[in-house]
Amino acid sequence: MSRVRILAITALFLCTGLSAFASVTPAAGKLIDFGNGWAITNSMATGWLVSLVIALVIVWIIGKPSILPTKRQAVFESVLEALRDLFEPIVGKKAFPAAFPLLVTLFLFILIQNWSGLLPGVGTVGMGHTDAEGHFHMTSPFIRPFTADFNSTIALALISFGGWLILIFKFAGPKVILWDLFGNKADKAETPGWLYPILSIVFLVVGLIEVFSISIRPFTLSVRLFGNVFGGENLLHGTGFIFVFYFMEMLVGLIQATVFTLLSAVYIGLITNHDEGHHDDDHAHAESHH
Repeated sequence: MSRVRILAITALFLCTGLSAFASVTPAAGKLIDFGNGWAITNSMATGWLVSLVIALVIVWIIGKPSILPTKRQAVFESVLEALRDLFEPIVGKKAFPAAFPLLVTLFLFILIQNWSGLLPGVGTVGMGHTDAEGHFHMTSPFIRPFTADFNSTIALALISFGGWLILIFKFAGPKVILWDLFGNKADKAETPGWLYPILSIVFLVVGLIEVFSISIRPFTLSVRLFGNVFGGENLLHGTGFIFVFYFMEMLVGLIQATVFTLLSAVYIGLITNHDEGHHDDDHAHAESHH
């Protein structure tokens, strides 16, 4: 947790007390309940609405693509270029063309969804009841950030994990994946004969630990994103929407979108990109001899 968030939460305690954290429930509110566990929640509605807005804005920005781009198209292309420069070295040139649409979509979607919680009326307008003293208590806001619902962040993490599986099997293959997980990475020519079998057992055990680590990636990705967005919701509600915290939450929303997408890129690149540098070095070495 960053120092800024620690100071902010400390200020929240000092200003509003522990009861402030009860102002927002972690569960999404049901707008339409179909029964049998099927319902449309406020987070789902916000996700659909923001997705539609993103699509319309992108279409409006790009317009009709032309050789001589308009100012809006040039700005959008500059953003894509910056994201490409960020992700391509991580993912690798081989898998990048297929991975980039997934990564840029995750980044823009999560970023806008995180920032949607800062719009006026989000989380503050909805259904509720009035107590005996005439105070209104909200039970279910009409609109709530998509990423403030744990179910939503799990869905995003599973999409990232599914994309990772498809990309590594397509651009690395089962043989490379198995070697990357369980293979003996020691150089047999430079390793004593008695030590090499022991290292094989060690790498096998490490591979089993890595498999467990991979299996919980969707959980860790989703918890990190949900915890920060939900914590930001509580912070804003508990401090009475103090304006200065809006800037902090904008920064947190950007950081969390970047972290989620960068981790997704790193997971892909660990298998699809780890041997490209060696191939480039071998190619350059061969050319120098030639």
